[in-house]
Order: sequence, then C-alpha cells, then structure tokens
Amino acid sequence: MAKSDNNRSNRPSGNRKDQGQGQRKPFSKKPINKQKPASPQKKSNPDEIRLNRYIANAGICSRREADTFIAAGNVTVNGKPVTEMGYKVKRSDDVRFDGKRLNPEKKEYILLNKPKNFITTTSDEKGRRTVMELISSATKARLLPVGRLDRNTTGLLLFTNDGDLTKKLTHPKHGVRKIYHVHLDQSLSLADLHKIEAGLELEDGPIEVDSISFIQGSPKKEIGVEIHSGRNRIVRRIFEHLGYEVTKLDRVIYAGLTKKDLPRGHWRHLTEQEVINLKMIK
Repeated sequence: MAKSDNNRSNRPSGNRKDQGQGQRKPFSKKPINKQKPASPQKKSNPDEIRLNRYIANAGICSRREADTFIAAGNVTVNGKPVTEMGYKVKRSDDVRFDGKRLNPEKKEYILLNKPKNFITTTSDEKGRRTVMELISSATKARLLPVGRLDRNTTGLLLFTNDGDLTKKLTHPKHGVRKIYHVHLDQSLSLADLHKIEAGLELEDGPIEVDSISFIQGSPKKEIGVEIHSGRNRIVRRIFEHLGYEVTKLDRVIYAGLTKKDLPRGHWRHLTEQEVINLKMIK
C-alpha cells in the first residue's frame, strides 16, 4: 500500500542547509576600528600665565572682568596693546593696566600672634629665630612683615606681599591705630599717667599717645595704651623715660585687627572684608 502524502509531508527534509533558516543570522566580520595614535599634548610652560589671571592676581579685578578690559584695549604687554583672549605672558613681561605696571603675584595677607623670642626680620646672621619660621607653612608666596615688633614684644604682626598696602600702613600720615597691653615693674602713678596723656619730650622729639588708661580689674601695673606712632621701641621708651621698666608688652589691636580666636604662635589668613577695611584706611 502506498504511503500517504501526509506521512511524506511529515518527513524531515534531507537538505541540512534548509534547516534553521531564518533563525540564525549569517556570520559577518565587523571591521576593526583602528584608533589613531594620540597626538602628543603640548606641555604647558610654567613660566607663562594667562593674561586675565595675571591681571586678577595683581588685584585689579576678577578674571572675567579682566577679559573685558583686555578686549577694550586697557592692557599692554611690553609696550604693545593686547586684545586677544587667552593670551599668555611671562612673569618677566612688562604688563600694564592703564599705564600702571602690574605685579602678577597673588596678594596674600596673614596675621600672626607673635610669641616672645622671635625677631621681626626675614633672616638673622646670628642664627636667632625669626618670625618667618612661624608662617613658613602658610604660603609659598614671599611675604614680608608690615612694620616690626621687638624680640620680646608679643602680639599682632601682619605679613603681606602687597607693597601698596604696606606703604599705607607704615606711613605716619595714615595714623594706623595700635593698642598695647603694657605690664610694668611697678604701679603707674596717676601723676605719670597724666604726664603721658599730655605728651612727653623724648630724645628724638615729642610724643603723644591717643589714649592711656589702667586695665579695669587689674593691678595698676597693667596699662592700656593706644598709639599711632611707628617709632622704634616707642611704647617701652615712653615708660622708661619716667623711670618704669616694661616687663611685658603685647599688641592686642593693629589697624582694626584683633587677636580673637588666634592663639599665641598661630597665624590665619585675613578675610576678604578685613582686606577691604585695610585698603579703605585714609
């Protein structure tokens, strides 16, 4: 008996190539993307700095504002106007803003509560300890002390690389306010206090204090003196002139800056507002 067509149709096809068609995709070899070798990056020159940053570091304005001034032609480099954005200059270049030569070093301001036995100088040939040791970790910038304190005088000492501010704070005409806490070897008489109030004649000329008073709640050996003179050892000499010895001298206020939250031997950066206040001194 012949096999039915149904049985014939149920047989698998003998053509293996036909099996699985539509289920497996034919293998295709993907092209390999060959990456181009990276071009060597240009090394930045440590001696160069963007012009807008140079201007900002000089304390003229922010970098964004500097770009505006550069575009407006306010800036010259080595005598030639530069209006190109991103222009780089060397620190040794002569960069001027409205004709005034700029210093590219960022301005820094550090306040130290000076302890005893440190001298106010950048170095000492006798090997004595200097105040620069106390702020050595504060910055890499080259700062200088504003004025000075004697080796045995403690208290506030300001450091900065802002030459214009240093000149202002040390010039007598600006009358920068300084307050000292004075300890004497004996009680100050009321008569001598009045003499100091009225002004004394020292070997290098007359001297007046802005105010003087006993420290409230302390022995009469402790005196508060406000003075604006920057003459050498002036507070000690005032009392020595009247026969007293200053056993301890501490500067507690300098140009509106105080020792609040600043332990002896420690330093801190000035706040932005404190810098503004100093620059507003007339």
